[in-house]
Amino acid sequence: MSGDDRQNELAREHKERQARRAAEENAKGRRNTFIGAGVAVVLVAGGIVAATTLFGGKAENVSAASTPSPSASASTSSEPEPSFTPKTGPISCAYTKDTQDVPKKFVGFPPKKPSAATMKIKTMTVRTNHGDIVIEVDPKMTPCTINSMAFLAKKNFFDGTKCHRLVVPENSGVGLLQCGDPKAKADGKNATDGQGTAGYVFGDEAAGAMPYTRGVVFLTQPTDSQGQNSSQFAISTTNENAQLDPAYSVLGMVTSGMELIDKVAAGGFIVNQDDVTGDGGSTAPKIPIIIKDVVLSAK
Repeated sequence: MSGDDRQNELAREHKERQARRAAEENAKGRRNTFIGAGVAVVLVAGGIVAATTLFGGKAENVSAASTPSPSASASTSSEPEPSFTPKTGPISCAYTKDTQDVPKKFVGFPPKKPSAATMKIKTMTVRTNHGDIVIEVDPKMTPCTINSMAFLAKKNFFDGTKCHRLVVPENSGVGLLQCGDPKAKADGKNATDGQGTAGYVFGDEAAGAMPYTRGVVFLTQPTDSQGQNSSQFAISTTNENAQLDPAYSVLGMVTSGMELIDKVAAGGFIVNQDDVTGDGGSTAPKIPIIIKDVVLSAK
């Protein structure tokens, strides 16, 4: 390679690095539009391939309805995909008391060690007033998360709760439906919607196993916090979320029922002017989505 060729190559690499940094800064600048009592995420590395690897190759089926933005494509083209290995050997989970001054519904602590039955769970079905949302899960990747969800489901923790937060790309650049706050009223008036927990918290798992593209389900926790997972979770409704950083624990992937969420999202949302967090519970769906039951199964 001649000296001129080498200089041209170095210049090209430098320009590519600058473009990547610019894309990252652009995505990070949107952070404040996606902050609330439930979730705050930034730029992702990797791509939808990570999702297909972890949860049985079904990501393409649920994400085909939308297309990643140009900035998302630019940010994922040259970064390495995250690598995760299923946990082996004895598993012990740490669930600790939630000391935050927030609404709580405490039904006890999950067992520290997931049972053999828990480790065989394959699906989490959220039964709503609009129909079932089926989520494929993998306890080998997230044993403490699935252990917690299975425990809360058996305690009927989610029964009768309302999904309290709807975010759409038109107003925030991202899209999600957030559920799992046991005290949320989702009426556009309750100042603490989005803050409720199960009275305990636990650490992050598989935070980076896949980007938050359409259909990905992930746990939510207070802004700029780590290891503060509890009962709340969010379902990504758009591939625009592929721009966001892998900062939150992945729960699974929706395999059926996304059309129900799309119907609710099309109905719009209620802006809560009195929301104390500034965003977390401020956008309840106008069409109520109520969880009747949550069932985790090995089928």
